Amino acid sequence: MEPNQIKDADILDILFEGRNKDYGAYELRKTYNRRIKKAMFFTGTVVGLLCIGYFVAGGTKGKSLPPAAIEDIELANVKEPDKPLPLPPPPKAPPQPVATIRLTTTRIVPDNQVKPDEKPPENEQANDMKIGTANVKGAADGDIDAPPVSDGGKGVVEAPKKQDDEPDIFTKVEIESSFPGGVQAWARFLNKNLRYPDEAMSNEIQGTVMVQFIVDKEGHISDAVAISGPENGGLREEAIRVIKKSGQWTPAVQNGRYVKSYKRQPVIFKIGTE
Repeated sequence: MEPNQIKDADILDILFEGRNKDYGAYELRKTYNRRIKKAMFFTGTVVGLLCIGYFVAGGTKGKSLPPAAIEDIELANVKEPDKPLPLPPPPKAPPQPVATIRLTTTRIVPDNQVKPDEKPPENEQANDMKIGTANVKGAADGDIDAPPVSDGGKGVVEAPKKQDDEPDIFTKVEIESSFPGGVQAWARFLNKNLRYPDEAMSNEIQGTVMVQFIVDKEGHISDAVAISGPENGGLREEAIRVIKKSGQWTPAVQNGRYVKSYKRQPVIFKIGTE
């Protein structure tokens, strides 16, 4: 390159003076700025189209639903569902009394002085009856009861057996089962664990879901089912989930002891308003 051409020459021409410009490196450096401008233009176009699509789809309407407000209500204020609880089994009929025969005192007297009701029982009659203080009609006693089984001096006292007329699961109890800590603890648990379903939030579905479940003698929960409340939006499923997650409850009390019972607990879903 001539000296008078250097001041007007491009820097790439000076670098590649006397070299093979057809190899590729020269062309890449020569068109570098143009390629950068094309890439930036293409990227800006894509970002602009995405922004336009977002505005068209309504992403900037400015509508934002307020956070869910969780409240608790007294069970007495909740409307009872149309579906009744299963009725307890009917009480069993009292057992038929066992026939007894009056024990008479043996006395030696003339036959004409013995009253008919004071005569000693015949052996055939006594075989099927128990000895008592009066003559009572009833079922035959059958075989003689065996003596009580000894515990070998261990001093083990058996727990009282359940009465025949008591149901396996109580529907009415003296003291209902409850969440440990009372209403305030239950509200704190809901605020921490209850999640408002997205479908219900988007469609503004709200209401009270009544969940029925069983609390056994140890306070464990089973058979949780939603018996009333909105059927859409996933509110029933969320209420059942949070009930199952609530852990161990305080069992119901009947006749001074813990019993297995049904429990109905309302779970309220409400979209708060500003």
